[in-house]
Amino acid sequence: MWLKPDEILLKNAFKLWVTEDDNEYFVLQRRRGYGDGGGGLTGLLVGTLDTVLDSTSKVAPYRILHHTPDSQVYWSIACGVTKEEIVQHWEWLQQNIMRTLSVFDSSEDITSFVQGKIRGLIAEEGKTSLVLEEDPEKFREALLRFEKWFELPPMEKLVTYYSCSYWRGKVPCQGWLYLSTNFLCFYSYLLGAEVKLIISWDEIWRLEKTSNVILTESIHVLAHGEDHYFSMLMHLNETFVIMEQLADYSVKRLFDKESFQREPALSDPLQITKRGLEAHAKSEQFRTFFRLPKEENLLEVHESFLWVPFSHFNTLGKICLSENYLCFASQDGSQCHVIIPMREVINVEKSDASSRSLTVCMRGKRALRFSEVRGYQLLANTIRSRCGISASPQHSASSEAIRGECQSLINHFEDNPEDVTLMVGQKDSSKAVSTEALMTVFHPQDVENLEPKMLKEKMKEQSWNIHFSEYGRGTSMFFTRKTRDLIVRGVPEALRGELWMLFSGAVNDMATHPGYYSDLVEQSLGTSTLATDEIERDLHRSLPEHPAFQSDTGISALRRVLTAYAYRNPKIGYCQAMNILTSVLLLYAKEEEAFWLLVAVCERMLPDYFNRRIIGALVDQAVFEDLIRENLPQLVEHMTDLSFFSSVSLSWFLTLFISVLPIESAVNVVDCFFYDGIKAILQLGLTVLDYNLGALISCQDDAEAVTILNKFFDSVTNKDSPLPSTVQQASVGNNDRASHPKVDISELIREAYEKYGNIRTEEVESSRKRNKLHVIQTLEDTTKQNVIRVVTQEVQFSASHLDSIYNLFKRQHFLCCYWTMKSPALLHHDPSLAYLEQYQLGFQQFSTLFSLLEPWAFCTSKSTLSLWVFRLIDENQDGLVNFKEFCFALDTLYSGSFTNKLKFLFKLHLPPAFDLPEEGVIRKSPERGRGKVDLQAYLKQWQNEILRKEETIKDLPRINQSQFIQFSKTLYNIFHGDPEEESLYRAVAHVTSLLLRMEEVGRRLQEPSSPSGSTKSADTAAAATAEEELSAGEASTSPGSSGSRNSPDAGADLTETQWSFSFEQVLASLLNEPTIVRFFERPVDVHTKLGQARVSQLKLKANK
Repeated sequence: MWLKPDEILLKNAFKLWVTEDDNEYFVLQRRRGYGDGGGGLTGLLVGTLDTVLDSTSKVAPYRILHHTPDSQVYWSIACGVTKEEIVQHWEWLQQNIMRTLSVFDSSEDITSFVQGKIRGLIAEEGKTSLVLEEDPEKFREALLRFEKWFELPPMEKLVTYYSCSYWRGKVPCQGWLYLSTNFLCFYSYLLGAEVKLIISWDEIWRLEKTSNVILTESIHVLAHGEDHYFSMLMHLNETFVIMEQLADYSVKRLFDKESFQREPALSDPLQITKRGLEAHAKSEQFRTFFRLPKEENLLEVHESFLWVPFSHFNTLGKICLSENYLCFASQDGSQCHVIIPMREVINVEKSDASSRSLTVCMRGKRALRFSEVRGYQLLANTIRSRCGISASPQHSASSEAIRGECQSLINHFEDNPEDVTLMVGQKDSSKAVSTEALMTVFHPQDVENLEPKMLKEKMKEQSWNIHFSEYGRGTSMFFTRKTRDLIVRGVPEALRGELWMLFSGAVNDMATHPGYYSDLVEQSLGTSTLATDEIERDLHRSLPEHPAFQSDTGISALRRVLTAYAYRNPKIGYCQAMNILTSVLLLYAKEEEAFWLLVAVCERMLPDYFNRRIIGALVDQAVFEDLIRENLPQLVEHMTDLSFFSSVSLSWFLTLFISVLPIESAVNVVDCFFYDGIKAILQLGLTVLDYNLGALISCQDDAEAVTILNKFFDSVTNKDSPLPSTVQQASVGNNDRASHPKVDISELIREAYEKYGNIRTEEVESSRKRNKLHVIQTLEDTTKQNVIRVVTQEVQFSASHLDSIYNLFKRQHFLCCYWTMKSPALLHHDPSLAYLEQYQLGFQQFSTLFSLLEPWAFCTSKSTLSLWVFRLIDENQDGLVNFKEFCFALDTLYSGSFTNKLKFLFKLHLPPAFDLPEEGVIRKSPERGRGKVDLQAYLKQWQNEILRKEETIKDLPRINQSQFIQFSKTLYNIFHGDPEEESLYRAVAHVTSLLLRMEEVGRRLQEPSSPSGSTKSADTAAAATAEEELSAGEASTSPGSSGSRNSPDAGADLTETQWSFSFEQVLASLLNEPTIVRFFERPVDVHTKLGQARVSQLKLKANK
């Protein structure tokens, strides 16, 4: 490898290098302790020194130095892992550089020329692969060490590396931590003790920062039941964030394909870089905070002051710019932020250079003034270009008009900050697909109604109108602490739909997709899928007590919204709890608005909640458990197993408390959720447990605790609700209300914010990432246990052996997914399928794994025989083999009787295994998850499996001559390399000769009246030719022979006379050969075989 020329003052400091070759301008050296004469104490000391100092010499013990005769300074220009590699570089220098150097007069010119040449070679090498790295030169050297030490496939992408200590028990090992796309690796070499660790990200159960008495701060990794600790990191937080992102990236790509496909920025595993991960994390945090669509990316960040008219001062914060939005968030604790869609901006004005300020003018006579903006001119030009505003002098008339209007607006803004006209927004008038919100249809408000509840509702509306006049209304409204205070007190019925749209960000989705919902409704109309069937089943279960859903109006609107969303997002389709949530959305929002609210909830605010495995909800259950441990220690002491609260609270999270609270109280919770996200649900859940703490501690079992919580929810009311009694839900526990005093929902929410409002959204997101690994691995482990429980009843493998085989099978599935996004195994992985079908192998993956595990070394990964095995066990001929099919084949070869093993080999040479076309092609791979499931076909298949009788040897068809010839050659391949190889070969030759002669005799007996000797001579010729071919096959047998000469047509042209054998004939003949019987009945050391396969699996991929 060519190196960036680096000055070396002493070419042989401390005698660590030995000169192998030299000339007038170059020196070739070898590191002492390597190569011939290496090892010993010198090798140990030098190796330790190289590892601790992160020297390239550890993995590249050869180097070339450049020097000039009249200088004592040397320059390192190349290094090599092997002598052959460094000799190639040396010869290139001799042929291409040495002759040229003689024309230079000065040493400086010679050195400059050599350095320029070497830099040019390095630039050419790194033009494609290292252009995105921060320090390409150092990264090249680190990449060299990474590839040498860990021997991973060349496609594996190194992301970054850090110096750290790895703790083995209580002993630290100083070394280097390498983080790549698919693996966490560590290497240490101290005084001859080499420590090498490779953990794939998809095997990690826990990843967290910890501290204890010995380790002040470290990173804890739990994988394969083992704990690993990394400490002494210079940048521990940065390292942890990168590890967290890589683990999350791997989980999404391999386990959670649906959410990964929504992130095109990380679609190519070969292009992942540290810089790219950091940018992706910032964009994700940006979108989450401002509730922006998934397509938005954080492009620029500028620190500035924003003039806040309602507070009459400048607040410090950051301007965040994306493709379609300009956002600002304060940093001074005022909790103020504002979102400006670019579509609303009409002009950007720059003030004098001294204040470095700019003013953004928007529709509706609104303006925002930013000051002390570094690079304000560049920012103004960027905003103009994204809004399509021309700053050229050609448009002077219109430009002057806009400038004049904006200048007067700015002056008025500064002189009269209390003037509301600058901040009042105008509601967008979007065309609704259907009627108004169902609540206005089924419960219109009476303006003249002067009841106390209606008067209080009017007061709430007035408070919000005052808020709008001060802080703005619509998409560019200021979000402040006062906004949250109003939310906690309760949102008036008339404004609920508008505010839900605003807080969730759905208002922007709808504005940027005009007509989208109407088109979806038309396209999905009349479709029939599993999702539509489930929707129809649940329509009348959605708030059945509400008048809106006792009529066709509400039911039809609910059907259209749910069906349209299932059509939009078939990966989610329809899941239970979506109907309950959507029915509440339809009460307060128009139909199209309800659809976009559902999109915001399912795809942004509650990610991965609504799928088959409800991963998102389970993750938040784990977050909830962590918060219980932290905030309610008394409850933890009494109930050590907190999984009870996870099971009880699952419906709280899935339905946002709608399923457990009366509708008039639940909508207040939904108000808080749309403003604060999942944090509001977590706070309320803690408050509910805290409110019932005494009763829960005194309860004796789980059933009693459930009863206590149910009675509490029944007692929750909303005293300010203006809804009539016909709309409000009746309490289930009226008979026992005396012992449960009423609890007002507003007071409960206020208490939640007072006690647990300090929970930060950033902490919740961090806890989500930490727990997601454990949740997914727990689900995967459950899948494994279910598969093993099914398979163990039909094979002789022990449970521990099946566990190891499953891990190998699953890893082989992932090995074809690590470096590409279009592998057949990844495309056909569907977690919603039956356990046995979740992980399947195509032919190439199967062939590689089977070659590691089969007991006789007759199937190399490129062998034709492995294709025949694959075809034989692929019962449904879909080009994929599941774990059960794979285990059945292994079990036969490992533990089957002599007869069963021979039957397996016999069937390999019969259709469909022997003569199917096109190896490894997936012939039948229906798209998963779409269309209607044919339940009758599944039931019929299940019935056939139950009724299938065990195959007997009499059911096997006869084997013809070409198949028998190949069968005999397969036996020769199996016996190759065995200690009794010669006697086994002689036994096979004896059996084949005997069978051929038996067939010849049998044919003569069947044709006694042959008019001439032609038949006899033909039979004799056929038998003789077959024996000759078998003898030739025996002589040419070699390890891993694929039998390419042994096509099904081999021997077909021997003669027109055909002969065949039954399995009984072959079995009887082979049973007479004790050597062959002993070979097949020899026990296999399963434990050793699995251990060897574990070690070789990754190396086999690397050596391909």
